[in-house]
Amino acid sequence: MDPAQWLADYQERLERVAYSARSASASLAEVGAKATSPRGEVTVTVNAGGVLGDVALTPAARKLDVDTLAMLIVSTAREAQRLASARMTEVMADYLGESDALHQITRHLPEAVR
Repeated sequence: MDPAQWLADYQERLERVAYSARSASASLAEVGAKATSPRGEVTVTVNAGGVLGDVALTPAARKLDVDTLAMLIVSTAREAQRLASARMTEVMADYLGESDALHQITRHLPEAVR
């Protein structure tokens, strides 16, 4: 193969990979999730990494005892984190396909998400 052609092909591959990486990064920046408790007292929002962004309580939440409310906040946050993980997995699967790279990214996630 002509060295100039090889270099041009290589440059084109690098540009495609860079574009794909930028697209994946932009898509992941938009990933997050919101979950609401079964009776609607608590709503929790998390980012793509599952980091808590917001907790909203309705007036009904104020009527719950502290331990029940705490448990409800934690369980709702876990559901939001599960949803965010599932969305992150979907985004990465679009870019990586079913590959070893995707497995490395998702192996620490709960089985239900993978």
